[in-house]
Amino acid sequence: MTSFVTDLVERFGGPGAGLAVALENLFPPIPSEVILPLAGFIAGQGRMNVAAAIAWTTLGSVIGAVALYYIGAALGRDRVRAIAARLPLVKVEDLDRTEAWFGRHGTKAVFFGRMIPIFRSLVSVPAGVERMRLRTFLLCTTLGSLIWNATFVLAGYALGANWTAIESYVGTFQNVVIAACALLVAYFVGNRLLRRQND
Repeated sequence: MTSFVTDLVERFGGPGAGLAVALENLFPPIPSEVILPLAGFIAGQGRMNVAAAIAWTTLGSVIGAVALYYIGAALGRDRVRAIAARLPLVKVEDLDRTEAWFGRHGTKAVFFGRMIPIFRSLVSVPAGVERMRLRTFLLCTTLGSLIWNATFVLAGYALGANWTAIESYVGTFQNVVIAACALLVAYFVGNRLLRRQND
């Protein structure tokens, strides 16, 4: 998968990088920490303009996010609630609290979520489910993606042939995010099981 996306970037430059990032949104195993620094490295070699690299990758991010937004919108609140009702340990009240939280902090969740591994793609789905205003969603997604993409494209541009070093740092950050999510899930499950026993 990594070789496929790197080949896209190397062959087609900015449009290839944009397509690779759009695919990364839809298929999270495709690593943005490879695509973006590589685009910066290629720009540093004079084979692509660095501003064009940032613009194309940000466009790809927005296209991928919008696709996920509409998947969430098609899924809808009723289907999400029907699925949740079948899940063990999950209550409708949990969804009510989540919806209330997203109603208050949705714009921040989308903006900052675009800069957090794993959540970068996932945050678009609840935005669609909750039918966040498309204009607001596009603004938050574009700004968050622009910051994330520019950071890594410029890092690849600055590091030159050492651009691959970025992957290990982002991998560590991603592992921290995964560990934090695992702890939250473990806390939720443990707490819910204790309540069930007490009831």
